[in-house]
Amino acid sequence: MGTARHTTAETARLNRPHPHRAFGRVKALVAAYGALSAAVLISVVVLASTGHTVTAFMWGRSAGVLASAAVAYWLTVLASRGARGAYLRVRIISVVVPIAIVAIDMIPGALPPWFVLMQVGCALVLGATAFLVNGAGLRAAFPVSR
Repeated sequence: MGTARHTTAETARLNRPHPHRAFGRVKALVAAYGALSAAVLISVVVLASTGHTVTAFMWGRSAGVLASAAVAYWLTVLASRGARGAYLRVRIISVVVPIAIVAIDMIPGALPPWFVLMQVGCALVLGATAFLVNGAGLRAAFPVSR
């Protein structure tokens, strides 16, 4: 991931109002993604503990999505502090993970409809971050150095 050292110019670009507000919204959306992911896992736990059928795929899927939410939030915090590598990773995650979630949800009969709907909700919330982190305002805060 590199070092935590950032130049004064990088820090100054992030302290402008637009990037600061944008990262606030990104953090809120990623936190919502985490909350929805936790709700999916809690639902699986409750169903399993009450004797309903829960597959290993549902366990792994819900735990994996929650883990990805934790990583996404951690990277978002690092990016908001000026870590260019973390910012680039958040840009990639915000586009790739929602597509992967929906693609796996499309496997016929693999998951119950309620689970698919909750997962699609997670994908939509994380997908919304893609518009913010890939927007011109935040890209300008992390210019490519040559």
